[in-house]
Amino acid sequence: MTGTSLGATIHAWRDRLTPQAVGLPVRRSRRAAGLRREELAELAGVSVDYVVRLEQGRATTPSPQIVGALARALQLSRDERDHLYRLAGLQPPPDGAITDHIPPGMQRVLTRLGETPVAVFAADWRLIWWNRSWAALIGDPSGLAPEDRNLVSSRFRTAADRSRLAAWPIISENAEASDRAIVADLRRASARYPGDARLSALISRTLAGNRRFAELWRDGAVGWHVEERKTIRHPGVGDITVDCDVLSDSNTDLKIVIYTAVPGSADASKLDLARVAGVRSARP
Repeated sequence: MTGTSLGATIHAWRDRLTPQAVGLPVRRSRRAAGLRREELAELAGVSVDYVVRLEQGRATTPSPQIVGALARALQLSRDERDHLYRLAGLQPPPDGAITDHIPPGMQRVLTRLGETPVAVFAADWRLIWWNRSWAALIGDPSGLAPEDRNLVSSRFRTAADRSRLAAWPIISENAEASDRAIVADLRRASARYPGDARLSALISRTLAGNRRFAELWRDGAVGWHVEERKTIRHPGVGDITVDCDVLSDSNTDLKIVIYTAVPGSADASKLDLARVAGVRSARP
């Protein structure tokens, strides 16, 4: 295996990334400064055995979804991400397509948010990254297929969605305004990414299968989805009322969604309890 192969390149990028950079605790027993295979596997949502086979050259054709997950976990630049796709025998995502890639600078900001529940959504509201606090609060989405980790599909469920997906465990204080804001944001994305097949399929499927979405879509509103208050129904802690802030990146249209509660409040204590309870599974 040459130093420019897929496996060797992944290994080199893993070695250069420190645990601190991805928000992992640093243990004194570490022998290497870089990430362990187990840590990369956890961050990318793949098995440790698969990372081993990739680095040893025994797996050479990862799927686009796995390559994208590895690029995010390794905090690659866009050029590095595209190089990783080509090493895997894949075409990088074309210009004008919705991106699931989180730039390294944004990754560093996310790491510094500590134990605050935070997640990142793409322009079509597909969930592409979350931290442990988010998984403890909302449920761990890693067991769901990538296409099922979508806020629009969970919020405006079709008959097919209802047969396999749980409802979003969050109640907005003003559900009407929240629904309108999500649809308006999706319409704005449809103008920015008119050729994106994933976005077009989501809109077509939801228009055909959800009457409420179709009604709001016909209104023609365009806008950004920003902050609001929500109540999260946690099975172990009970209802938790939080402020939801949405920070959008104008270049990538990625959305950072952050949940916070007033310090010292009962809801802040419930947030702490949910984190202590640990990551819970998201119901399929």
